[in-house]
Amino acid sequence: MKKNIIVTGGLGFIGSNLIKLLTESGFFVINIDKCSYSSNPYNLNDINKKKYKFFKTDINNKLLIKKILIKYKPLGIFNLAAETHVDKSIDSPQSFIESNICGVFNLLEATRSYLKKSKNKKFKLIHISTDEVYGDISKNKFSLETDAYYPSSPYSASKGASDLLVKSYVRTFGVPAIITNCCNNYGPNQYPEKLIPRIILNIKNNKDLPIYGTGTNEREWIHVNDHCLALIKIFKNGKVGENYNIGTGKVIKNINIVKQILLMSKKLITSKSKIVFVKDRPGHDKRYALNSKKIKMKLKWKPIYKFHKGIEDTIKWYFNNKKWLDKLNNKKYTKRIGVKT
Repeated sequence: MKKNIIVTGGLGFIGSNLIKLLTESGFFVINIDKCSYSSNPYNLNDINKKKYKFFKTDINNKLLIKKILIKYKPLGIFNLAAETHVDKSIDSPQSFIESNICGVFNLLEATRSYLKKSKNKKFKLIHISTDEVYGDISKNKFSLETDAYYPSSPYSASKGASDLLVKSYVRTFGVPAIITNCCNNYGPNQYPEKLIPRIILNIKNNKDLPIYGTGTNEREWIHVNDHCLALIKIFKNGKVGENYNIGTGKVIKNINIVKQILLMSKKLITSKSKIVFVKDRPGHDKRYALNSKKIKMKLKWKPIYKFHKGIEDTIKWYFNNKKWLDKLNNKKYTKRIGVKT
C-alpha cells in the first residue's frame, strides 16, 4: 500500500515542520489548508514535489474531504487545522467555534464515511490538541491524560470540545483516533503572534518587548521537531482511543524566557529593545505543565532538543530568514489584541 498521509493545516507552523519530516521518512503527504492569515506557503517552498500534493480548502468542506480520502486512500490523518491564538479568541470567538469544533465534526464525519467503504484496517486519525484544555494548575502539579478539562479561553474551550467529539466518535462509531495534548512549541516558521518569535523580531527591529502582567506566568516548552517526531511515533505505535501528553518538563516563567532571548540576541546583534509590562490578558492562566510519562514509558519517546540550544538556533533562524519574513503581513501580528473584557 502506498504510504499516503493527510495533514490538515499543513501550511502552518507545526504542520509544515511535520510535513517535512514525513516526506523525509518516505511518506507521500496530502496537505489540506484553507490558507488563513497564519498560513505561509513559503514554509514548504523547498518541499519535494514528488512526495507532496496541496489542496486549498477548509476542513468544513466535508464533500471535498471525502473525495480526497477516497482518491488517496491515506494510512492516516494528522489534524492540525485549527485557530490557535488565545488573544484572537478573546476578540473573535466565532472563528474558533467554526474551525475547532465544526471543522473537526465535519472531518470526523468525512472520515467515518470513508472508513465504511474502505478496507484500510491500519488507518489512524491523530487529533492534535493542547495542554491548555487542562486549565490553570498549581505549583508542583502536572496534568495527566486522565485529568478533567478546565479551559479558560474560547480557544482552549473549543479545543477541549473537539477532543470530546473525537472521543465520542471513537466509542460510538469506532473511528480509530488518538488525541495528543502538547505543551507550547517553538522553532522555525512560527507565525510571530506567539511569544518567542514576536520577542525575537522585536529585538531584531529595536522595538519594546511587551510582557503581560508581571511575566510570572509559567509555560512548558518543546521544540517543534521534537513534537513532530512524537506525533509520528504515536501514529506508528500509539493505541487507538488513547490520549498522549507530549511535554519536556521544561517549565519557565515568561519573564525569564524573554530575558534569555534578549541576552542571547544581543550577542548576535546590537539592539535597543527593553522589556515593558502591559495590561494582562483576561482569564490568563498562571501555569501549565504536563505529565508525559505515558509517551516516554509506553512509546519510548523522549525529546532531543535542549532548550538553550533550541532557542539559540531559533533566534538565528529568524535573524537569517528575511525572505520568509517578507511573506508575512506585519499588520496582522504587530497590533495588540486580546484585551476585551
